[in-house]
Order: sequence, then C-alpha cells, then structure tokens
Amino acid sequence: MNREQLAHVLRAASKIAGDEDIVVIGSQAILGSFSETDLPVEAVRSVEADLAFRNDPDNAKSDKVDGSIGEGSSFHNLFSYYGQGVSVETAVLPAGWESRVVKYQREDALPSQAVCLDPYDLVISKLVAGREKDREFAVALIREGLLDPAILLERTELLSQPFALIRRVQESVNRCVRKANEHTTQTRPG
Repeated sequence: MNREQLAHVLRAASKIAGDEDIVVIGSQAILGSFSETDLPVEAVRSVEADLAFRNDPDNAKSDKVDGSIGEGSSFHNLFSYYGQGVSVETAVLPAGWESRVVKYQREDALPSQAVCLDPYDLVISKLVAGREKDREFAVALIREGLLDPAILLERTELLSQPFALIRRVQESVNRCVRKANEHTTQTRPG
C-alpha cells in the first residue's frame, strides 16, 4: 500500500462511519511517518489498512467499514486494497501511545482526521503479536536504519503486560536487531 491508497481508504472509512477520528493501528501506520519510497518492501507489501475509531464502544463503526470496504468487498475487488475495521484494543500498545501518534496530514485523506501509530509503538505492538510477518517488518525497518533499537527496548518497558511477555518482546527486539545486522553484513560489498 502507498500513501495515496491509504488516503483513499481513510477518506472512504470516515464517510462510511460518519466519524473522522480514525487511528491507523496496523502495519500501514508506518505511512504516517515515512513515504513508501523511503520504506523497504516488507513495510508496504500489505494491501490492508487496520482502522479503529476512538469513539466506537460497540464496534458499530468498524463493522460498517469492514462491511463496505473490507476484505472481499467490491471496494477491495476494484482497487486491490482495503480497510479493515478493528478496535483500538486489538493492538497491545506501550503506555502513552496516544500522545505519540502521528497526524496523517494529506488533503486527499479528508474528511478524515486520521492519526497513525508512532513507528516504535507500531513495531512493539507487532512484536507482541509475534507473527513471522511482523518480525520481518521489524527487521526491515531496523536494517534500513529507520528505527533505533535502544528506543524499541525502552518502549517495551512501557507495556502494561506480565513480565514474561515483556521479556519475550525484548528478546524479539534483540533477535530482530541481530537479523538486521546479519543481513547488512551479508550484503556489504567486499
């Protein structure tokens, strides 16, 4: 997905739900901080944008988005990308994430007033999920020098989770750093 496609999804979602206050919480939240031209392919290969509404206690808005522009919808079939309506609680995020969100400031995203997760909070939430594609996403961003591993480790300490989970995420950060460094070493000429 690219920034223009994300803007299209945000514009559609805000009109469908009648609410402009959207939080992009999935991998495409990275487009709030970086242009797709600055990102490795692993960071932009997803065709879905996970969208949550801050004021959606019964998930009615996210369900509307899912039904209208979600996976398998005519929107998805026509454009080959889609919006997935989710709850903010879908992601396990470091404390204080709300104060670190990044405004998605594009005219073509209006009327949405969307914000995207900060890249560090985003990667921590993905490492909590622990899927292979999430680790590949983290490794690619670290490998390209877009994330500081020390800040990632600091963010793990802001998780309100059992110590065992925090420790697992810290170990995952360290493994991602090692893998990113291995890739960099292997691809250097000489």
